[in-house]
Amino acid sequence: MLALLSKDWEPIARKQIKGLSPESGLTTNKSKRGMVELRLRKPGLKPESVILPFKWAEENWGDAYSRARNIFVFLKKGHSLKAAAEMAAGKAPKKPKDWRKILESFKDQKINFGTAISEATFNKQYLPPCQMVVEVMSKKNPPTNPRDLIDICVKDWKPESVSRKHRTRAIKQFLDHAVNREGIADIWKPPADLKQHIGKAKPKDIVNQKAAAFESDVQILDFLETLPTDSPYQKDAEAATNWFNCFCLMAELGLRPIEVNYLQVLFDPISKEHYWHCTYIKKAGNGATEPRRIEPLPLIYRDGKEIQWNLLERFRSNLLPLPERVDGEAAGTYLKRRPSWKDLKEVMRKTQGANITCYSFRHYYALRCHLNRIDSGSASRSMGHSIEAHHRNYPYSKESTTTNAFKLARERMTK
Repeated sequence: MLALLSKDWEPIARKQIKGLSPESGLTTNKSKRGMVELRLRKPGLKPESVILPFKWAEENWGDAYSRARNIFVFLKKGHSLKAAAEMAAGKAPKKPKDWRKILESFKDQKINFGTAISEATFNKQYLPPCQMVVEVMSKKNPPTNPRDLIDICVKDWKPESVSRKHRTRAIKQFLDHAVNREGIADIWKPPADLKQHIGKAKPKDIVNQKAAAFESDVQILDFLETLPTDSPYQKDAEAATNWFNCFCLMAELGLRPIEVNYLQVLFDPISKEHYWHCTYIKKAGNGATEPRRIEPLPLIYRDGKEIQWNLLERFRSNLLPLPERVDGEAAGTYLKRRPSWKDLKEVMRKTQGANITCYSFRHYYALRCHLNRIDSGSASRSMGHSIEAHHRNYPYSKESTTTNAFKLARERMTK
């Protein structure tokens, strides 16, 4: 160790600690009580500090520096500064946390507290990536920091893909829970900015993954006519008929696929009419939707006439058979198996740069609301989301609402 002169030992001591690893963020200083203090600062993480059992004095620095070097060894293994200091002092480290139990606790929090989600949603969106975290952390040589852990768990998904975004965000929530609720060391606090983990797609790999709206009423009607409802194979014909009815509901009512399961027909004593009602409650981080009345918006065929599917009356009479299971995954799976759907997707990709999915029926409903000058407030209420969400997902509706409002005002002023 360098010989220390009484007049300059302090700056040299600081330089020695920093020299252990310049990028580590480890520094030293005199504490308020005159003891040797180590501080650790890393970008995106909460600063840490520990007080060593040595006076801040030249004659004690040799022992303090030896302890600091031992602490640094444990830091490199991924331990927090506090844990590293305890181990360097000869204290046994705390028993490692059981990541499986942390996952159980995380699940309990997600489905029973806050904006609670269903167990099915947890099992679909959170369980797979979080289970991978548990598996990776249970291996013999697990990663020693959250950034490496996240990268390991998302690298098999394409950069900037929807799946990679969802996995990254789910893992972040899991690690936040582990640190904030389960006492995992602060070193496992995930970064606030996830862009580095989500990545950027290469120009040649960029695909518009967001579901787009259909081009026209006729495009939907032409596709529906390709479904093999008259197949000689009874099973295929029944499946096609059930999905035909389902897609008709999604197109005319602007439904999310899963909402088909929550439809009912109620009676309005004022208008003396039956109407569609949906009891589905969509939960999200900013709240939950309410059960709502749904207004149909029938499609128009080539001859300009309104399509008469008579969905409401058939539904009321139990004459509208539907698939046993309806959600985004089931609807998407059925569509992907249809050659006509594959052809239509390719046409939309080449001509419009658009990606159509089973949600495109809903998005086209929103577009038809806009084209028929239905205000954003009315459209969003029928679709079951806030007006803010409506404007965010369908930007054209915000501009249209403003333009139409002033146009009507000018017409009233001139009368």
